[in-house]
Amino acid sequence: MISDLALIIFIVAILSLIVFFIWSRRVTKKRMLLHKLFVGVGISYIAWIIPIIIMRFVPTDNRYLIYLLDCAVQPGGAFCSPLFACMAVTFVTGEEKLSKWLKAVFILPVVSILVVWTNPLHHLYYRNFSVIRSEIEFGPYVLVTGLGNYLFLLVPIIYMIRFGVKNKNPLYWRQAAMFIISAVVPLIVSVYSTFGNDEAVSIATTPLSFMVTLVFNGIAIFQLHMLDITPIATEHILNAISDSYLVLSDSGVIVKYNRSFGEMFGKIYGIQENRNILECVQYEDKLQKNPFYNLVAALESSRQGDGHVSYEQAITLDMDGELIKKCFVVDVSPLQINGQISGFVALFKDITQLRDSMKKLQLSQERMMEQERFVFLGQMIGGLAHNLKTPIMSISGCVSAAEALVDECEESIGDADVTEDDFREIYQEMRGWFGKIRESSSYMSDIITAIKGQATNIVTDEKVTFTIDEMLKRSVLLMRHELLNSRCNLKIDYDKTEEISLEGDINNLVQVVGNLLSNAIYAQKEKGGGEIEISVFLDEQKLNILVKDRGTGINERVLPKLFKMMVTSKGTQGTGLGLYFSNIVIRGKFNGQMWGENRADGGSIFGISIPREIVHVRKELIVEGEK
Repeated sequence: MISDLALIIFIVAILSLIVFFIWSRRVTKKRMLLHKLFVGVGISYIAWIIPIIIMRFVPTDNRYLIYLLDCAVQPGGAFCSPLFACMAVTFVTGEEKLSKWLKAVFILPVVSILVVWTNPLHHLYYRNFSVIRSEIEFGPYVLVTGLGNYLFLLVPIIYMIRFGVKNKNPLYWRQAAMFIISAVVPLIVSVYSTFGNDEAVSIATTPLSFMVTLVFNGIAIFQLHMLDITPIATEHILNAISDSYLVLSDSGVIVKYNRSFGEMFGKIYGIQENRNILECVQYEDKLQKNPFYNLVAALESSRQGDGHVSYEQAITLDMDGELIKKCFVVDVSPLQINGQISGFVALFKDITQLRDSMKKLQLSQERMMEQERFVFLGQMIGGLAHNLKTPIMSISGCVSAAEALVDECEESIGDADVTEDDFREIYQEMRGWFGKIRESSSYMSDIITAIKGQATNIVTDEKVTFTIDEMLKRSVLLMRHELLNSRCNLKIDYDKTEEISLEGDINNLVQVVGNLLSNAIYAQKEKGGGEIEISVFLDEQKLNILVKDRGTGINERVLPKLFKMMVTSKGTQGTGLGLYFSNIVIRGKFNGQMWGENRADGGSIFGISIPREIVHVRKELIVEGEK
């Protein structure tokens, strides 16, 4: 029978298991397979030791009642070992459902229970039952149950040793050690209890040995989180995401990977758990080197630098006979336990769709930018035709006048009435006409130079240092015809004692200012013209270029959308491209920003703000006319 000490141990074990079950139920709302199996072991253990505790209080001469209690002991004792074996296999494989062959292990305990309960009919388990150890005579079936239980305890030991050797991770080794110890102790005790002749061995000896199993598994639960739901839940989440991840030990052994990684790389590159990544590197496809060459190098860099490593990887994959190129950002991070690197996590982020979307967006923006530039250039060419018409007509008139003077000189040759002073007067008049020709030619040259710069800007992007004064002159020159036709007067408020220069493409800024002037002219169209003001000034943080008009103002529905999307208040006469891409140019080329607002006394203000970091200022210039 059992001793007082064993009785106390059993009672404490039952109470501890009950407390654990209540705590586990509160903490873990949804139990996974590993939790259920551990609970199953605990319930079987309680069912095993309760009849043994009752035996302590039954008289030894009541042989019939003790036999019934021994039959009640069998269900708990028969299921403990198979459940423990299933728990070990589930921990190593990570399965969430019992496979068919694991379910088959429960056939033996069920048969054993039936054999014990019907023993009086066939005596296969007991040939002679007695409460005295030396008087018990076992039947042949005891060898079947004994070998079965030994096998159920040997399987976890083999699984855990194999698992620990392959992974070589301190955490995994500690977890494996907990399982091995919790299996070895009851295995030795069971063998000794079955085949030993020691009178000290009682019916409580084997259940007491299984206390080691519960204690060491408890350590794994509370200290090593072996049965914690968090890793299992995390694995569910990681299997659901589209990005691929790979977990490796510190020696490069593949510990785990999610479903996405397996589908993407598993079959093609022979990725398998418990296989070293170097074995996968030996494979090369026909188009390029195996992508895991770079991964191995990144692992080594992460190990040496003890930090995060990130790089881009283009991979051509054979998807159902079709070669598909994919782009990944690979992040490699070390896993540290107690300050030492115990493994690595490699995350493969698929950016193929993002890259394609970015390319399409970039191409779309470039096409719309070109469209806006061509519209702007078309406006300038129209203005060019009008601007060149006046100087060409002037040159034509000057040439005709000069020709008339030449004819007059020829006719005056030999005429006694024409004096030398008359010839000098004719020559002076001719020089006057030639001066007007040069003035008109210079004006045409300036216009052509400005137009050429804008035309060149359609296909090139030139960075030069230019002054605000130069930019304003080009903008005014290009918009001169529109300003005259719309009867708009342009006022420039700019302190010329400061020479402000920028580095960038002057044509980009000329186009943006031209767009703002064009919008201001259109806004004052209904009023028959008016004054438009360009104001340039510096503050502590930025250079500001403001274009102010006295037009109809900005529509309240359009105002919040300005610069964010292509909107226009011009109806069919506008595309909405101008301000949208002007903002893109200012942000992208000058690291600045644009804004717009309505004036309190009517009209609108559009502003360009450029950081002072790229602005150069030179003071104390002599303004023309002051000397």
